[in-house]
Amino acid sequence: MTANSTPPKAPLRRFTLMLSGEDALDELESRNSPHKGLPHERFLLGELLPLAPVLLLGQSAQAVNPNEVITCLQPVHLHATRDHLILMGQNQIDLTPEESAKLLQVALPFIEEDFQSSILFYNQHYWFIPAGPFSSLASYSVDQAHGRNIDWWMPRDTTEEGIAKRWRKLQNEIQMLWHIGPVNEERGQRGMPSINSIWISGIGKLNDVQAPALLKQSQRLIGSHPILAGLSKLLSLPHEIALDENNLLGAFAWLDQPQAAWPQLSAALHGKQLDEVVIIDFPMGKVRERIFTAKDLNKKSWAFWKKAEPLTWKEISQP
Repeated sequence: MTANSTPPKAPLRRFTLMLSGEDALDELESRNSPHKGLPHERFLLGELLPLAPVLLLGQSAQAVNPNEVITCLQPVHLHATRDHLILMGQNQIDLTPEESAKLLQVALPFIEEDFQSSILFYNQHYWFIPAGPFSSLASYSVDQAHGRNIDWWMPRDTTEEGIAKRWRKLQNEIQMLWHIGPVNEERGQRGMPSINSIWISGIGKLNDVQAPALLKQSQRLIGSHPILAGLSKLLSLPHEIALDENNLLGAFAWLDQPQAAWPQLSAALHGKQLDEVVIIDFPMGKVRERIFTAKDLNKKSWAFWKKAEPLTWKEISQP
Protein backbone atom coordinates (compact mmCIF):
# COMPACT_ATOMS: atom_id res chain seq x y z
CA MET A 1 0.00 0.00 0.00
CA THR A 2 1.36 3.40 -0.96
CA ALA A 3 1.31 6.36 1.40
CA ASN A 4 -1.36 8.27 -0.52
CA SER A 5 -3.74 5.33 -1.08
CA THR A 6 -7.21 5.52 0.44
CA PRO A 7 -8.76 2.63 2.37
CA PRO A 8 -11.73 0.94 0.72
CA LYS A 9 -15.17 2.06 1.86
CA ALA A 10 -16.87 -0.15 4.38
CA PRO A 11 -19.89 -2.01 2.95
CA LEU A 12 -23.22 -0.36 3.59
CA ARG A 13 -25.10 -1.57 6.63
CA ARG A 14 -28.36 -2.43 4.91
CA PHE A 15 -31.66 -4.01 5.89
CA THR A 16 -34.15 -5.13 3.22
CA LEU A 17 -37.88 -5.38 3.88
CA MET A 18 -40.22 -6.98 1.34
CA LEU A 19 -43.97 -6.37 1.49
CA SER A 20 -46.56 -8.80 0.14
CA GLY A 21 -48.07 -7.92 -3.23
CA GLU A 22 -51.43 -8.44 -4.91
CA ASP A 23 -52.45 -9.02 -8.51
CA ALA A 24 -53.17 -5.92 -10.57
CA LEU A 25 -56.93 -6.00 -11.15
CA ASP A 26 -56.78 -4.41 -14.58
CA GLU A 27 -54.25 -7.05 -15.63
CA LEU A 28 -56.56 -9.84 -14.48
CA GLU A 29 -59.38 -8.42 -16.57
CA SER A 30 -57.25 -8.08 -19.71
CA ARG A 31 -55.68 -11.57 -19.75
CA ASN A 32 -57.03 -14.90 -21.03
CA SER A 33 -55.66 -16.64 -17.93
CA PRO A 34 -54.29 -15.52 -14.57
CA HIS A 35 -50.67 -14.47 -14.18
CA LYS A 36 -49.06 -17.40 -12.39
CA GLY A 37 -48.11 -16.44 -8.84
CA LEU A 38 -48.48 -13.37 -6.68
CA PRO A 39 -45.92 -10.60 -7.37
CA HIS A 40 -43.81 -11.36 -4.31
CA GLU A 41 -43.83 -15.10 -5.12
CA ARG A 42 -42.50 -14.37 -8.61
CA PHE A 43 -39.89 -11.99 -7.15
CA LEU A 44 -38.60 -14.62 -4.72
CA LEU A 45 -38.77 -17.72 -6.95
CA GLY A 46 -38.72 -16.52 -10.56
CA GLU A 47 -41.32 -16.75 -13.31
CA LEU A 48 -41.42 -20.57 -13.31
CA LEU A 49 -42.60 -20.36 -9.69
CA PRO A 50 -41.60 -23.80 -8.30
CA LEU A 51 -43.43 -23.19 -5.04
CA ALA A 52 -44.09 -26.79 -3.96
CA PRO A 53 -40.46 -28.04 -3.78
CA VAL A 54 -39.40 -24.89 -1.90
CA LEU A 55 -42.22 -25.37 0.62
CA LEU A 56 -41.30 -29.04 0.97
CA LEU A 57 -37.64 -28.20 1.57
CA GLY A 58 -38.59 -25.69 4.26
CA GLN A 59 -41.06 -27.89 6.14
CA SER A 60 -39.35 -31.28 6.15
CA ALA A 61 -35.98 -32.65 7.13
CA GLN A 62 -35.70 -34.86 4.06
CA ALA A 63 -33.55 -34.23 1.02
CA VAL A 64 -35.40 -32.92 -2.03
CA ASN A 65 -34.35 -34.09 -5.49
CA PRO A 66 -33.59 -30.80 -7.33
CA ASN A 67 -34.70 -32.30 -10.67
CA GLU A 68 -37.96 -33.88 -9.54
CA VAL A 69 -41.19 -32.06 -10.41
CA ILE A 70 -43.22 -31.82 -7.20
CA THR A 71 -46.67 -30.49 -6.45
CA CYS A 72 -48.54 -29.45 -3.35
CA LEU A 73 -52.06 -30.65 -2.48
CA GLN A 74 -54.19 -28.87 0.12
CA PRO A 75 -57.56 -29.70 1.67
CA VAL A 76 -59.78 -26.64 1.25
CA HIS A 77 -63.29 -25.25 1.65
CA LEU A 78 -65.18 -23.94 -1.37
CA HIS A 79 -67.92 -21.53 -0.31
CA ALA A 80 -71.04 -21.63 -2.49
CA THR A 81 -72.65 -18.36 -3.50
CA ARG A 82 -75.73 -18.04 -5.72
CA ASP A 83 -73.86 -18.57 -8.98
CA HIS A 84 -70.24 -19.57 -8.25
CA LEU A 85 -67.79 -21.06 -5.76
CA ILE A 86 -65.23 -19.08 -3.75
CA LEU A 87 -62.04 -20.59 -2.35
CA MET A 88 -61.53 -19.82 1.35
CA GLY A 89 -58.05 -19.14 2.73
CA GLN A 90 -56.28 -21.67 4.93
CA ASN A 91 -56.47 -19.32 7.92
CA GLN A 92 -60.27 -19.31 7.64
CA ILE A 93 -60.99 -23.02 7.95
CA ASP A 94 -59.22 -23.97 11.23
CA LEU A 95 -58.15 -27.39 9.99
CA THR A 96 -56.48 -29.44 12.73
CA PRO A 97 -53.50 -31.77 12.13
CA GLU A 98 -55.68 -34.74 13.12
CA GLU A 99 -58.40 -33.80 10.63
CA SER A 100 -55.84 -33.31 7.86
CA ALA A 101 -54.32 -36.74 8.52
CA LYS A 102 -57.74 -38.44 8.46
CA LEU A 103 -58.72 -36.72 5.21
CA LEU A 104 -55.44 -37.78 3.61
CA GLN A 105 -55.94 -41.37 4.75
CA VAL A 106 -59.28 -41.51 2.95
CA ALA A 107 -58.01 -39.89 -0.25
CA LEU A 108 -54.56 -41.51 -0.35
CA PRO A 109 -55.34 -44.57 -2.54
CA PHE A 110 -56.95 -42.35 -5.18
CA ILE A 111 -54.14 -39.77 -5.05
CA GLU A 112 -51.32 -42.28 -5.32
CA GLU A 113 -53.07 -44.21 -8.10
CA ASP A 114 -53.58 -41.11 -10.26
CA PHE A 115 -50.20 -39.51 -9.48
CA GLN A 116 -48.47 -42.90 -9.87
CA SER A 117 -46.34 -42.13 -6.84
CA SER A 118 -46.30 -42.02 -3.04
CA ILE A 119 -46.77 -38.98 -0.83
CA LEU A 120 -43.37 -37.48 0.00
CA PHE A 121 -44.36 -35.54 3.12
CA TYR A 122 -47.47 -34.09 4.71
CA ASN A 123 -48.45 -31.80 7.56
CA GLN A 124 -51.51 -29.88 8.65
CA HIS A 125 -51.87 -27.69 5.55
CA TYR A 126 -49.68 -29.21 2.84
CA TRP A 127 -49.37 -32.62 1.20
CA PHE A 128 -46.45 -33.07 -1.21
CA ILE A 129 -46.17 -35.61 -4.01
CA PRO A 130 -44.22 -35.95 -7.29
CA ALA A 131 -46.41 -34.31 -9.93
CA GLY A 132 -46.00 -37.18 -12.39
CA PRO A 133 -48.73 -37.05 -15.08
CA PHE A 134 -49.90 -33.65 -13.76
CA SER A 135 -46.51 -31.96 -14.24
CA SER A 136 -47.66 -29.83 -17.17
CA LEU A 137 -50.64 -28.22 -15.40
CA ALA A 138 -50.72 -24.46 -14.88
CA SER A 139 -51.89 -23.99 -11.30
CA TYR A 140 -52.37 -21.18 -8.79
CA SER A 141 -51.67 -21.09 -5.05
CA VAL A 142 -54.37 -20.83 -2.39
CA ASP A 143 -52.77 -17.53 -1.36
CA GLN A 144 -53.39 -16.18 -4.86
CA ALA A 145 -56.83 -17.65 -5.53
CA HIS A 146 -58.58 -17.41 -2.15
CA GLY A 147 -61.58 -15.14 -1.87
CA ARG A 148 -62.20 -15.37 -5.61
CA ASN A 149 -64.42 -17.25 -8.05
CA ILE A 150 -62.58 -20.53 -8.62
CA ASP A 151 -63.69 -20.78 -12.29
CA TRP A 152 -60.85 -18.38 -13.17
CA TRP A 153 -58.30 -20.11 -10.95
CA MET A 154 -58.81 -23.80 -11.74
CA PRO A 155 -55.76 -25.63 -13.17
CA ARG A 156 -55.33 -25.32 -16.93
CA ASP A 157 -53.74 -27.40 -19.65
CA THR A 158 -50.49 -26.10 -21.13
CA THR A 159 -48.46 -28.46 -23.34
CA GLU A 160 -50.76 -31.50 -23.11
CA GLU A 161 -54.53 -31.52 -23.44
CA GLY A 162 -56.77 -33.43 -21.04
CA ILE A 163 -54.62 -33.12 -17.92
CA ALA A 164 -56.86 -30.48 -16.30
CA LYS A 165 -59.89 -32.70 -17.00
CA ARG A 166 -58.08 -35.65 -15.42
CA TRP A 167 -57.37 -33.52 -12.33
CA ARG A 168 -61.01 -32.44 -12.04
CA LYS A 169 -62.10 -36.09 -12.15
CA LEU A 170 -59.78 -36.93 -9.23
CA GLN A 171 -60.90 -33.78 -7.40
CA ASN A 172 -64.57 -34.78 -7.77
CA GLU A 173 -63.90 -38.32 -6.51
CA ILE A 174 -62.18 -36.98 -3.39
CA GLN A 175 -64.93 -34.41 -2.81
CA MET A 176 -67.55 -37.20 -2.75
CA LEU A 177 -65.47 -39.29 -0.33
CA TRP A 178 -65.01 -36.40 2.08
CA HIS A 179 -68.66 -35.31 1.84
CA ILE A 180 -69.83 -38.52 3.49
CA GLY A 181 -66.86 -38.87 5.85
CA PRO A 182 -66.72 -38.46 9.66
CA VAL A 183 -64.37 -35.46 9.59
CA ASN A 184 -66.94 -33.18 7.99
CA GLU A 185 -69.72 -34.60 10.12
CA GLU A 186 -67.79 -33.64 13.25
CA ARG A 187 -66.87 -30.24 11.84
CA GLY A 188 -70.52 -29.59 11.04
CA GLN A 189 -71.49 -30.32 14.61
CA ARG A 190 -68.95 -27.70 15.75
CA GLY A 191 -70.24 -25.14 13.24
CA MET A 192 -67.03 -25.27 11.19
CA PRO A 193 -66.89 -25.03 7.38
CA SER A 194 -66.66 -28.41 5.69
CA ILE A 195 -63.48 -29.52 3.94
CA ASN A 196 -65.19 -30.12 0.63
CA SER A 197 -62.41 -30.04 -1.96
CA ILE A 198 -58.71 -30.46 -2.67
CA TRP A 199 -56.44 -27.89 -4.34
CA ILE A 200 -53.32 -28.44 -6.45
CA SER A 201 -50.59 -25.84 -6.89
CA GLY A 202 -46.88 -25.01 -6.85
CA ILE A 203 -45.85 -27.50 -9.55
CA GLY A 204 -42.13 -27.32 -10.28
CA LYS A 205 -38.61 -28.41 -9.35
CA LEU A 206 -35.93 -26.86 -7.16
CA ASN A 207 -33.58 -26.35 -10.10
CA ASP A 208 -36.14 -23.92 -11.55
CA VAL A 209 -35.80 -21.47 -8.65
CA GLN A 210 -34.45 -18.10 -9.84
CA ALA A 211 -33.87 -16.21 -6.61
CA PRO A 212 -32.92 -12.52 -7.01
CA ALA A 213 -29.31 -11.48 -6.40
CA LEU A 214 -30.45 -9.27 -3.55
CA LEU A 215 -31.70 -12.36 -1.71
CA LYS A 216 -28.61 -14.44 -2.42
CA GLN A 217 -26.38 -11.64 -1.08
CA SER A 218 -28.27 -11.37 2.21
CA GLN A 219 -26.72 -12.54 5.46
CA ARG A 220 -29.96 -14.00 6.80
CA LEU A 221 -33.68 -14.35 6.06
CA ILE A 222 -36.28 -13.24 8.59
CA GLY A 223 -39.99 -14.11 8.64
CA SER A 224 -42.43 -16.89 9.39
CA HIS A 225 -43.61 -17.73 5.87
CA PRO A 226 -42.58 -21.28 4.89
CA ILE A 227 -41.23 -20.02 1.55
CA LEU A 228 -38.42 -18.29 3.46
CA ALA A 229 -37.62 -21.47 5.39
CA GLY A 230 -37.19 -23.33 2.10
CA LEU A 231 -35.14 -20.60 0.45
CA SER A 232 -32.84 -20.39 3.47
CA LYS A 233 -31.98 -24.08 3.07
CA LEU A 234 -31.63 -23.80 -0.69
CA LEU A 235 -29.32 -20.77 -0.46
CA SER A 236 -27.55 -21.93 2.73
CA LEU A 237 -28.59 -18.81 4.66
CA PRO A 238 -29.56 -18.55 8.34
CA HIS A 239 -33.30 -18.22 8.90
CA GLU A 240 -34.95 -16.54 11.87
CA ILE A 241 -38.65 -16.03 12.58
CA ALA A 242 -38.62 -12.75 14.50
CA LEU A 243 -36.87 -9.43 14.11
CA ASP A 244 -34.64 -8.09 16.87
CA GLU A 245 -31.93 -5.45 17.18
CA ASN A 246 -29.17 -8.03 16.81
CA ASN A 247 -30.17 -9.45 13.44
CA LEU A 248 -30.73 -6.33 11.32
CA LEU A 249 -27.43 -6.03 9.42
CA GLY A 250 -27.58 -7.57 5.97
CA ALA A 251 -30.97 -9.15 6.61
CA PHE A 252 -33.82 -9.73 4.16
CA ALA A 253 -37.20 -9.78 5.89
CA TRP A 254 -40.75 -10.64 4.86
CA LEU A 255 -42.87 -9.95 7.93
CA ASP A 256 -46.51 -10.59 8.80
CA GLN A 257 -46.80 -7.11 10.31
CA PRO A 258 -44.17 -4.89 8.69
CA GLN A 259 -45.75 -1.75 10.14
CA ALA A 260 -44.84 -2.98 13.62
CA ALA A 261 -41.17 -3.19 12.62
CA TRP A 262 -40.91 0.31 11.16
CA PRO A 263 -40.27 2.17 14.47
CA GLN A 264 -37.37 -0.16 15.20
CA LEU A 265 -35.95 0.24 11.68
CA SER A 266 -36.24 4.03 11.68
CA ALA A 267 -34.59 4.14 15.13
CA ALA A 268 -31.74 2.01 13.77
CA LEU A 269 -31.26 4.52 10.93
CA HIS A 270 -31.28 7.49 13.31
CA GLY A 271 -28.91 5.68 15.68
CA LYS A 272 -26.54 4.79 12.84
CA GLN A 273 -26.92 1.04 13.36
CA LEU A 274 -28.07 0.97 9.73
CA ASP A 275 -27.05 3.09 6.76
CA GLU A 276 -30.14 2.31 4.73
CA VAL A 277 -33.38 0.38 4.67
CA VAL A 278 -34.48 -1.00 1.31
CA ILE A 279 -38.24 -1.48 0.93
CA ILE A 280 -39.48 -3.70 -1.88
CA ASP A 281 -43.18 -3.64 -2.70
CA PHE A 282 -45.41 -4.30 -5.69
CA PRO A 283 -47.80 -1.47 -6.61
CA MET A 284 -50.05 -2.57 -9.51
CA GLY A 285 -48.22 -5.91 -9.42
CA LYS A 286 -44.85 -4.41 -10.46
CA VAL A 287 -41.62 -4.52 -8.44
CA ARG A 288 -40.71 -1.23 -6.76
CA GLU A 289 -37.49 -0.82 -4.79
CA ARG A 290 -36.86 2.27 -2.63
CA ILE A 291 -33.94 3.16 -0.39
CA PHE A 292 -34.45 5.07 2.86
CA THR A 293 -31.61 6.66 4.81
CA ALA A 294 -31.85 8.69 8.02
CA LYS A 295 -32.33 11.94 6.07
CA ASP A 296 -35.29 10.44 4.20
CA LEU A 297 -37.35 9.75 7.32
CA ASN A 298 -38.93 13.18 7.58
CA LYS A 299 -41.55 14.71 5.30
CA LYS A 300 -40.28 17.25 2.80
CA SER A 301 -41.72 20.73 3.42
CA TRP A 302 -41.22 24.21 1.97
CA ALA A 303 -41.86 25.64 5.45
CA PHE A 304 -38.24 25.30 6.53
CA TRP A 305 -38.85 27.03 9.87
CA LYS A 306 -41.24 24.33 11.04
CA LYS A 307 -40.08 21.21 12.83
CA ALA A 308 -39.92 18.34 10.37
CA GLU A 309 -42.53 15.62 10.85
CA PRO A 310 -41.53 11.96 10.50
CA LEU A 311 -42.97 9.91 7.68
CA THR A 312 -45.68 7.52 8.81
CA TRP A 313 -45.77 3.88 7.77
CA LYS A 314 -48.98 4.58 5.84
CA GLU A 315 -47.16 7.22 3.78
CA ILE A 316 -44.21 4.93 3.18
CA SER A 317 -46.26 1.91 2.13
CA GLN A 318 -48.81 3.64 -0.09
CA PRO A 319 -48.73 2.70 -3.79
